[in-house]
Order: sequence, then C-alpha cells, then structure tokens
Amino acid sequence: MRILIEEYQYDVAQVKDVLHGIDALENVEGKVSIHYVGYYYNSLLKDCVFILPKVLLKDVDNQELVFGKYKPEAIVDINQNNPLDTIERDFIYKFAVWIYRAIVVYKNSRQSNTEIIYHVKIAQVGKGLRRLSNTYLDILLQLLQFNRDNKSFFFFILKNLHSGFNKINWTRTISHSTAIVQNNSPVYLRPVNRRRQINFDEELIIIFYSILNYISDKYGFPKDLNCNFDLIKGPQFEAYINGLGKTRLLRIKYKYFSDKALELWNLCYAFFDEARQVFVSTDKKEYLLVKSFYIVFEAIIDELVGDNPLPDGMDKKQDDGKIVDHLFTAKSLIENEENTYYIGDSKYYKMGHSLSEESVYKQYTYARNVIQWNLDIFNGKNDTVKTSEVKLLDSITEGYNIIPNFFISAKMDESLKYENDGIEKTDRQHNKYRKEHFKNRLFDRDTLLLFHYDVNFLFVLSLYARNNASQKTEWKQKIRDKFREEIQNWLQDEKEGFSFYAMQASHNEKEAIEYLKTHFQDVLGKTFRPFANENIYSLALEKGVEYQEANEKLLSNLRQHFVVAPCKLGDNPIQEIEKYRVEHNLPQMSGVDSKTLVIVGVTSKFEWCIEKNLYPLPLEKAYENPQLFQASYIVLHNNTDLRLMHINRERIAIKSKAEMQLELGYPNPKNEQYLLLTLTNQGDYIGTPITLNRLGAKMKQGVFVVELREIVE
Repeated sequence: MRILIEEYQYDVAQVKDVLHGIDALENVEGKVSIHYVGYYYNSLLKDCVFILPKVLLKDVDNQELVFGKYKPEAIVDINQNNPLDTIERDFIYKFAVWIYRAIVVYKNSRQSNTEIIYHVKIAQVGKGLRRLSNTYLDILLQLLQFNRDNKSFFFFILKNLHSGFNKINWTRTISHSTAIVQNNSPVYLRPVNRRRQINFDEELIIIFYSILNYISDKYGFPKDLNCNFDLIKGPQFEAYINGLGKTRLLRIKYKYFSDKALELWNLCYAFFDEARQVFVSTDKKEYLLVKSFYIVFEAIIDELVGDNPLPDGMDKKQDDGKIVDHLFTAKSLIENEENTYYIGDSKYYKMGHSLSEESVYKQYTYARNVIQWNLDIFNGKNDTVKTSEVKLLDSITEGYNIIPNFFISAKMDESLKYENDGIEKTDRQHNKYRKEHFKNRLFDRDTLLLFHYDVNFLFVLSLYARNNASQKTEWKQKIRDKFREEIQNWLQDEKEGFSFYAMQASHNEKEAIEYLKTHFQDVLGKTFRPFANENIYSLALEKGVEYQEANEKLLSNLRQHFVVAPCKLGDNPIQEIEKYRVEHNLPQMSGVDSKTLVIVGVTSKFEWCIEKNLYPLPLEKAYENPQLFQASYIVLHNNTDLRLMHINRERIAIKSKAEMQLELGYPNPKNEQYLLLTLTNQGDYIGTPITLNRLGAKMKQGVFVVELREIVE
C-alpha cells in the first residue's frame, strides 16, 4: 500500500512511479502535488495507492508533517522502511475505509457534484494477477461482493444443513425405549431423532455473516444478511478480532474441499489476520477519486449541521454570486420560543490554519444577504416566499434580531480516535469576531457576530460515512445547542459582553410606545421585541466603563415608563419582570389588580393537583396570556368537582417534561415545558361558593383568567 497526501508538494523523482496512471502535473521547480482524495490501483507497481486528505498535515517549525511527526515522503511506501508505529499503521488502513465510505455516501446523495467524482469499480476477488498487498478496504469490499455473488451457494449449504433434522428414527426408538400403552396404542415418550453435531460449514457461515454484521454497524456498509443464525456480536466478536477468529478458522480449515468454501475461508481469515494476501484480479484500471475534496467536506458538515432544503426557500447561491455553505433556523439567542437564522461556513484547512480576512468579510456579507432576503418577505418583494417563521426586523423599535455566524474547520484527534467530536472554539488567538458600525448597538443590522470552531475530522467523517439518520439527528441537535449556548455566554461575558433586560410598560402601553418613538435615537439598536408576548421588550446595553454613564441615564429614563428587569438570555422574561415587581414593590399595570384575578383551569389530573397542591400549566399558554402570572387564585375543576385555591406567587417555577414525570410523578406529560404553580388552602375566599355556569362560552376556552367577582356569588 502506498500513501500520498493531498496538495503536498513532493519531489517528482521521489514519487514518479507512484503517480503512474494519475494526472499530476509537475511545476517549474520539479515539484508535484495531487488534488484528489481517494483510492486507485497502480498497475506499474501492482499496488494500491491511497491519497489521504491534507487535514493529516500539521505545520511544525515551518514543515508540513503527517501527524505532526513524519515527512510525507517517509510514509509513501508503508510496507518498506516504515516509520509508523503499530497504532498509526493500523489507523492508516482503517482511515482509508472511512474515506472510501464517505465518498460513496457523497456520490449517492442528491446534493452530490458528480463532476468531481471519478469512479471505476474496485476489482473483485479472482484468479488473475496477485497484488503485492491488499488493503483493509480491499478485504471488506471482497467480503461484501462474495455475499452478493453467491446467494445460491449459501442457499444450497443452508438447505443441506437443515434437511432431516428432527426426523424420528423409529427402528432405534422401538429398540431403545419403552412404550406406554394407552387406548391400545403405544406412546413413546423419548423418540430418537437425528442428533445435531458440530457442523463446520455452519460455523464458517456464522463467522462470515458476523463479519458482515460488524462492518455494516461500524462503517455503514449496506446490511444484507439472509440468515437466521445467532451471530457473534459485541465483546465476543471483539475477542474474535483480537485473535480468537484466526484460531477458530485454523482449526476448521481442513474441513473444506470445494473452491467456494475455500475462497470464503480465505476471505474470513484475511479479515481477522489483515495479512492482505488475498488474490485480486488486476486486469483493469480501478479507482475511486474525488477532485476538490473541500466540496465533500462541505457536504459532510452541511449534512450534519445545516437544514436541507434551506429555510424560507433560500438558495445557497445568493444574488451577488456568493455561495453560503450552511444555513439553518434554530432557537433565537434571546428567548426560547422564536427562531432565527444561523449561518455557517466550512473551512477545509490543514491543521492549525488561520482564517483569512477575506473569509471573515465574506461571512459578514452572507449575513447581510440573508437579512435582506428576510426583509423582502415581509415587505412583499420576495416573489417566491410570502411568509416566514423568522422575523428579523421589529417595526416598533426598528431593532434587528441577532444572527449568529460560525466557521467550522477540521482538526485531528491527537489519539486518532473517532468517538469524540472534539467540537470547541479554536485555540488560536482569534476565534470570535464582532463587526459593528456603532458601539453599544447589539440589535443593529450592521452588528454581526462570528465564531470559529474546530471539529474532530475523524468523528464527522465516520458519522457521515455510517449514514445513520438517528445518529446524525442526535449530533445535529447537540451541536446547534452548543453553538447557541456558547454565543449566549460570549454576549454576556463580564468584560466584553452586554447586560440584558426585559421591559414591560409599567402604566400605560400606548404611553410607553410613544416614549420609544420620541426618544428613538436613544434606544435605537438597544431594544428589540423578540418575544411571543409583543408587550415585552429586550434591552441590551454594552458593558465597559466608557458606556456606564450613558447606560445608567438611559435605564433611569426607561424606568419612568417601563419595568426594566435584568433577564439573562434564554430566561423567562415574564417571570423575571414579575420577580422584579415583587422585589421593588412596583404596582401592576393600570386596570390590572392581581388580588382579584383568578385562573379557571380545567384538568383531567384533578386528583393529582389536589394531592400535590400543584397546577402545571403548559408554558406556551403562559406566554400567550401574561395575566396568568398575575393571578392570586385558581379554580380547579374537572367539570364536576370544584376547588378554589390560593397561588403562592413566590414559588412559581418552570419544569421540563422529564422533571414533571420523574421528580413529581405527573402522569403522561405532553408538553416540553410547564409553568408550575404552587397552591395552598390559605386564602380569603376558600370555601366561598363558586358559580361557573354564568361564564357560558368562556368555559370552552379551557384555561383562562377572570376577575374574582365574576365567579363568586
């Protein structure tokens, strides 16, 4: 097996024979580089050549070294003068399989660019010329091909294995056992049938199908197993890989005489031995190569991170010709109900490569194009899309929602492990950027955020190559949550972040809006309405000594018209505002007296609520009606029983679906989050007769708020 590294500059004299059969052009300095990744067979050397991604290279003292240790020239021929240790050599063989699988998955995807793929089918097991060595990939492909080509062989073996089983031998039964006569007929309790012996054909087939099952689960090859045997799996199969497989096969080797059985035995033994001594036909050229592997890397990241199709009918190619790599909608940075756009870009670099200023600037341009696309939807200027769940511009404050941008580049796990995604902010000096025209204006169209992450190339490569939908979905959600959480933490950083507040009119909503319009220049870019309750605003003020005086003055002015409560990103604004009102003894909005408001709540879990003195309200309903937070009483009923109870407003909490079920024993919760009200029997109106029938049509609304006088006789 020969190894070349993508885009590395080799001396022509050192790799001339290795490059036989591939178009690699020499430059004027006698150097040559290969702009492919993949596999091809070199008929001159009678050996296979793997071209591996440049992500294996790391700059060390101005030298590009594989694993940060070896010159690429030193590992061209890993069969001779090989500097790699056992772990590294094994990694190279297995890594080639993952590259092959990733290219195949990309080739079969709907989004593939077939112009960059060059494929002639890998050679099959045969009686032709013998290769000098065969890769681990060769062996896997030959096992799979044998399974496809020999269905009739397996059917014949299995038919013979099971024929005659359980057929009673009456001669031996009569001569060796005693009959019981019942109704003048003999009954034999222990009939003698054909006894099963160890069958070596069966054991070989079980080993073969166990191998197929293993490589299907590990590498994502299609699973085509037509057998009903108990396969060898888990730790037992690991024992076979670690030596038991070779031992068992050697013990049964001389039981086979047919060509097919011997061929199958050789394949199974080659898998466990990895001796790469299988005979392979080499009478034709064979290869699977991808030119411009960065396109495949972009496809890998987009499959694992982005939305497909893109949200709101967007096209990857924007109107100015720029092509965005990844785009998806997910929870806004400010709150947990509404969505915003997240824009990403893949950077297929050698390890440790820094971003260029051009790349950063282009990413900001992507964001501006996306903002304009969204504005055109709501301005009626988008010919294809008329509505969107994302609204970036708020008409009252003229503030813009935050659009997070991110780069993802590849790194190699130092232990050469595939299991850990390794996703983290880059350890380079610049891993986060903020572009702004005006200071202290986060909710401004020209304030754009950008993060740079590294991801373990081996993890995303194997996840993509396995092509397991559930595994990809699970990681996609994990990485989206991580992006959101870390950008939120950065925005709230003690030194370079912002202080966030939730605002609600303290007296009169119209007067509060009028204040915002009159003092437009003071609040521009600092306020925005991101919440489902449009009467609540978000306020962001930049930290730093230079902004302190202006921020304090603005807060003082705003608090003459609004309740302005500290509210971290993602926290419940209504809850924070109510807590602030209580702590500072602030009155309710005019026309709302919390002492007279009552929640009327129908529930099928009436007994649970009474027993626990709790009432769980789906959080979305609380967002729809903020008066639910201001009520002091609740009437619980299940259309037959009634109970008026006092609400302890100091013990209102938010619980997840899991917490409701596991911690509190709430039966069959259906919503993801609940507003949990704590109830007591202490209250002025406990025991007062309640009349609900006068509410008439209101009763069909389910949970609602009324004044106490409407239901107390």
